[in-house]
Amino acid sequence: MTQKMKIALAQVGPRLGDLDANVRKHLAVIAQAKEAGADVVCFPELSLTGYYLRDLTATVAVRPEAADPIFGQLLAASHDVDVIVGFVEETSRFLYHNSAAYLSGGQVVHIHRKVYLPTYGMFDEQRFLATGDGVRSFATPFGRVALLICEDLWHLSLPYLAWLDGADYLIGLVASPGRGVRADSKRLASAEAWQVLATALAQFLTSYVALVNRVGYEDGVGFFGCSLAVEPSGQTVAQAGDLDEDLVIADLDPARLRRARIAYPLLRDERPELTLRELQRIISHRE
Repeated sequence: MTQKMKIALAQVGPRLGDLDANVRKHLAVIAQAKEAGADVVCFPELSLTGYYLRDLTATVAVRPEAADPIFGQLLAASHDVDVIVGFVEETSRFLYHNSAAYLSGGQVVHIHRKVYLPTYGMFDEQRFLATGDGVRSFATPFGRVALLICEDLWHLSLPYLAWLDGADYLIGLVASPGRGVRADSKRLASAEAWQVLATALAQFLTSYVALVNRVGYEDGVGFFGCSLAVEPSGQTVAQAGDLDEDLVIADLDPARLRRARIAYPLLRDERPELTLRELQRIISHRE
């Protein structure tokens, strides 16, 4: 059995467009996570740049390589602890993606490019960013992991595909603003919605789900935090506070995956060939 994952949920509030300040914060939090015994430290969506970038998008983009003066510092820090970071990625053809990277031992292990770019309500991502075209799981010492970014998690096809591709740990980088207040609980409605989503995904996919949301204000919009990790039973095993920066350690034990999949053999009984057949039928008859 693979080893336990001790993951640090790094709930930070980046400064919009200030790469130098943000990378310094990342390095300080990485050092703090290492001191706390973490194996992995995960930052929120676009943690290196801030969220409401608009025309700043190309200006703050980096290339995920050691030669990049900003990204190279994070790669160097990943010799001590694995790092998951959100950033604007510039490709060799000058396309710009909302990306998440898993770094380990000074290397880029995996990059996920956000597939679903919200362009509705207060969101305007698709005007400035290119869409990703897939989701993959990848190997780590702790088991297979998949990265998803915010809106990706609300389209059930992506967590489902990641699960079928072997991911036992779904890690979501989030930049979710606070909206609505539940009268019965006094909690933000958006915070409760993410809690419900994380719990449902963990139970239906018998997998670990960790979501790291940012805090702070940009353009009059507040981000609420409440980062959390949920085990396959649906129980929350770690929860950060709301509104303020926080660093919370979650112990993710593969033994709990084993117990969940013995009790609920959903992965064993899943029929992806049926799903593929029915999707082909639905698409062929779509008006």
